[in-house]
Amino acid sequence: MQQHSSWQPSPRYPDPAVQVLHPDFERYRLVSAAVERLATGMRWAEGPVWFGDGRFLLWSDIPNDRVMRWDEETGAVSVFRKPSNFANGHARDRQGRLLSCEHGGRRVTRTEYDGAITVLVDRFEGKRLNSPNDLVVASDGAVWFSDPAFGISGDYEGHRAPAELPTHLYRHDPTTGVTEVACADIASPNGLAFSPDEKSLYVVESRSKPRHILAFDVEGGRRLTHKRVLIEAGPGTPDGLRCDEDGNLWCGWGMGSPELDGVMVFSPQGQAIGRIQLPERCANLCFGGPRRNRLFMAASQSVYALYVNTRGAV
Repeated sequence: MQQHSSWQPSPRYPDPAVQVLHPDFERYRLVSAAVERLATGMRWAEGPVWFGDGRFLLWSDIPNDRVMRWDEETGAVSVFRKPSNFANGHARDRQGRLLSCEHGGRRVTRTEYDGAITVLVDRFEGKRLNSPNDLVVASDGAVWFSDPAFGISGDYEGHRAPAELPTHLYRHDPTTGVTEVACADIASPNGLAFSPDEKSLYVVESRSKPRHILAFDVEGGRRLTHKRVLIEAGPGTPDGLRCDEDGNLWCGWGMGSPELDGVMVFSPQGQAIGRIQLPERCANLCFGGPRRNRLFMAASQSVYALYVNTRGAV
């Protein structure tokens, strides 16, 4: 992959791109770690997912209709899958298989061990889904996913088509095949993440003004209650998010002005404690590496990484 000459890694430690906004973030910043660019040349990078057993990272390059792969051992970047049905978000199920949200197929799929693709859900009550965006897997195996209409709004990240359903948040049980609406009252749900104990679910509301990160209580592993605004994004645009082992939210951020581009870190109470400044808007992220202490950030045309002093929630 060709590297942009306009970006250079920090020549000194601590990296000034890793900014402490509150003393609570000091413990998570490694003063001898800097932001690294792993790959560039995408059109819109999204949905990173770590495969620890293979020591590689996958992510989507949505407009180019492909899923990319980076190998930790060699640093090699290659095409994992093309076409990808304009895949966006990815996750792994409890058996380690790849789950993907497809804009083009308007479905959520599972890649089996032999490479075959199984459709988990593509319809609800007989109507086609819009364009599944992001997903997370609970400890009981249930797949929670967001279904905004971004992928059917044009022909750049999917196929233009009319919406047949509202933009719901869903819960799918792969054992029974039952899909149910987890929440019908979110203005275009986007990124989502569970707290480490799975007692809370966080969801980005992309079409509220200003944009919000919502929090819900999770009751009985399937019912969402006590909807509340945890974070008001102001001029920023939150997208994908993940929790670390202490319950902090690491959120892809940007849009509007360059100083907003990167990752924002919030405490479980919604207070901004840290920031990672990137030269591009960050869409989504995940934790990985052998100790889950490496943050991988899919940011517009590039993928970045940073070692941090915490681990991603399992």
